[in-house]
Amino acid sequence: MFIGEYSHTIDTKGRLSMPARFREILGESFIATKGLDQSLFVYPMEEWRILEDKLKQLPLTNQNARAFVRFFFSGATECELDPQGRIRIPANLREHAELEKEIVIIGAGTRVEIWSQHVWSNYIDDENLSYDEIAGKMQELGI
Repeated sequence: MFIGEYSHTIDTKGRLSMPARFREILGESFIATKGLDQSLFVYPMEEWRILEDKLKQLPLTNQNARAFVRFFFSGATECELDPQGRIRIPANLREHAELEKEIVIIGAGTRVEIWSQHVWSNYIDDENLSYDEIAGKMQELGI
């Protein structure tokens, strides 16, 4: 399980050091893709295959399902760690998440999320983001 929050930097070539705690769980190769809320999602292969199977079952006749599948798969790329424990993030993914220099990498259970520091700060400081309201919604989902 991925947990925690880590601050890192990305270099001009798009290389980002992955936290040591996450490297072992991610394995030799893994998938990075466009995430929600202007972030990137990173999945170990096993988790990616589970998600891929779920997405394949969505009805092709549903416009929202088609749009989501396109969004998710079009940005997906297979990644590997270099000997220094870094991944190279393609330009299209860096642009999607506005990754420039300061980066936040968070554990989100079954996946890793990569955020621009300024986007993450805005997200967690957003006065519209009420954790009490979110907790109430989670109760509706049985959590």
